[in-house]
Amino acid sequence: MSASLAVCSWSLRPESPRDLVDKVRASGVSAVQLALGPIRRGEWDETETVSLLKDAGIEIVSGMMETAGEDYSTLETIRETGGVRPDATWQENLAGAQLDAELAARIGIRLVTFHAGFIPHDRADPEWSKLIGRLRDIVDVYHDHGVRLGLETGQETADTLIEALDALDRPSAGVNFDPANMILYAMGDPNASIATLAPRVVQIHIKDANRAATPGTWGAEVPVGTGEVDWAGFFAIVGERLRTCDLVIEREAGDDRVNDVIKAASVVREMAGWIERDAPG
Repeated sequence: MSASLAVCSWSLRPESPRDLVDKVRASGVSAVQLALGPIRRGEWDETETVSLLKDAGIEIVSGMMETAGEDYSTLETIRETGGVRPDATWQENLAGAQLDAELAARIGIRLVTFHAGFIPHDRADPEWSKLIGRLRDIVDVYHDHGVRLGLETGQETADTLIEALDALDRPSAGVNFDPANMILYAMGDPNASIATLAPRVVQIHIKDANRAATPGTWGAEVPVGTGEVDWAGFFAIVGERLRTCDLVIEREAGDDRVNDVIKAASVVREMAGWIERDAPG
């Protein structure tokens, strides 16, 4: 099985399915991780979206589930509002997961990723058992529709995430590894973390960042190749242990997203040449 080089649909800030197709083409890649929210909410027509991507030869490698009420203003607000941890949005998020799982199954998506929310480092924290129980419910919803679930990295250390996955005891749950998030959340060295998590990684986000100058505040996301991710070391590990994982470019800052994706794709092609060498045809 060969890996694909893709881009996150939300990174391109598309205004419509047609606009997404145009921007993916302009980015020079032929695959996408698709945000499911616009289709689930009825903002985009499901049939039109799938048909336009298929006709353009753009593969959908995975989906992304949004959770309600998230506020990324500060580390503290995302800790309070992120993922499925908040009680106020739990039922809404469980219902959203059901709809996204049905949607993913209908259009042939076999992997969906999302942010679980901050997983406590201490198992004695009462939030631990609550969050693990909710994650089991979410994973089971997707599993019932033949879809795997990837938990985004960054909001906890690699060791905490492994402990949580072991507690979940759900083989269909894995990790969507994002090296920049490890830096943005100050949760460990990206290369050491991916080496630890490798057996659980089901997809990789390609994103770069610089650490915060002030502890307890956000770092800064920057174009791939200009931040603190050691890409040579990173791709050495990926090439040895995760060669079949799709590499999905994510860009959530800046005003020139298409060109930033083009530059990121160039870095990937230079350092992860197997992406094209292993491609069929």
